Amino acid sequence: MLEKAILSNLIFNEEFCRTVFPYIKEDYFDENSSKKIFSTFSEYVEKYKSPPSIEALKISMDNRKDLNESSYKEVLQAVDELSIDEKTNQEWLISETEKFCQDKDLYNSIRKAILILDGQDKDYDKGGIPKLLSDSLGISFDNSVGHDFLEDYESRYDYYHRKEERLPFDIDILNKITKGGIPRKSMTVLLATTGGGKSLVKCHMAATNLMFGKNVLYITMELAEEEVARRIDANLIDTQLDEILTMPREKYETKVNRVKSKTVGKLIIKEYPTGSAHAGHFRHLLNELRMKKNFVPDVIFVDYLNICASSRVKGAASANSYTLVKSIAEEIRGLAMEFNVAIVTSSQFNRGAYDSSDVELSNTSESMGITHTADAIFGLITSEELEERKHLMIKQLKNRWGDISYYKRFVVGIDRSKMKLYDLEEGAQAKVQSEAKNKQNKHNDTSKEDAPIFDSGKFSQDWENITPVRKKKSFNTEGNII
Repeated sequence: MLEKAILSNLIFNEEFCRTVFPYIKEDYFDENSSKKIFSTFSEYVEKYKSPPSIEALKISMDNRKDLNESSYKEVLQAVDELSIDEKTNQEWLISETEKFCQDKDLYNSIRKAILILDGQDKDYDKGGIPKLLSDSLGISFDNSVGHDFLEDYESRYDYYHRKEERLPFDIDILNKITKGGIPRKSMTVLLATTGGGKSLVKCHMAATNLMFGKNVLYITMELAEEEVARRIDANLIDTQLDEILTMPREKYETKVNRVKSKTVGKLIIKEYPTGSAHAGHFRHLLNELRMKKNFVPDVIFVDYLNICASSRVKGAASANSYTLVKSIAEEIRGLAMEFNVAIVTSSQFNRGAYDSSDVELSNTSESMGITHTADAIFGLITSEELEERKHLMIKQLKNRWGDISYYKRFVVGIDRSKMKLYDLEEGAQAKVQSEAKNKQNKHNDTSKEDAPIFDSGKFSQDWENITPVRKKKSFNTEGNII
């Protein structure tokens, strides 16, 4: 009955035809006559860009060479029976047609999956089955073909004033420069030297998002799963890394259960061998987590970008580093868009940034393709003076969500033993801005060398009066700071 209604409205209802025709396939129909009618109808529309009349449809049937006399009479009878009921609700019919297409495509995909498992389909391998099924479930009659600037101004205005969902930080200044946190469908990159704090920052952010009630996936190719977990443990239970190894089981269980009672989020840590996993593996992991654990992440941490593989560039040894790393960055960011998640990853500075107190995008190692692809890039800067003060300087190198001149450089407190970051008093930021201005003035004065910020002897003296202020934060059961 529904098949007949669909065919009738395709011919007699132009609005219905424009909405659903791009999504319907011949193999969705069960009856042979319906298949012949639709294939003839489809050929006519593709050639003449409009639905055929009944007369045109019958003439086109006469020209078919694959119909015997019995089939021909059956098809003509089916054509004569096509008609529409003007009282039928249009929205209901489109909705039912969408479900029809989803069910038929899923059924066909399952049959195809069985052939793949039996080795009878050579076009796909077993790894393609999840995508085959997800594509079927993702069928939707999206009739949008672009944004009409003059006609769609109302929706555009709503977009301008719609509050975008973001994943907040527990560091005030990071929320300021990102307009409230990291949005979904984005990729943020942390740049630092070896031992510069990349993993620490990612672990701190993972712990924070977990306590905010978010689902967190941490993919590691550098550290073992248990080592990543130990770092996040140290942050959440406020214990030094080494003390966790000697902590009694009962005490540890009590602390972990206390953390568990304060959040509704989940944290999954997955380890891959260095250089062996690419976006395809991550996509398969996300599909498995959704099916097996009902786990859909809000944010993904990848540690780290340069030691991923590329699904497009094969034979990494023969590829130049620019092409390889740029491909990896594009694939990872594509994953963020596909799964509607925020992705945070990291890369290293090149040799020119080692022992330097200031960095630029040009200091990105291996490939500038990272800088072209990422939505935000933050440089993590350390020095002897900063380490003594337990400070970490962060410099905005790229920020699509704000003005990088607003707090271009700032400092946060860092406790490496507990893998924590914390807010500093406003005076610390004022000193950073002052030092940056002095550096810029020296740069503009051609009679003086461009001295790094932290190399002047005055730096340590100026910072002697700055006292780090750690804001004690606790979370309620919804994951909000109280």
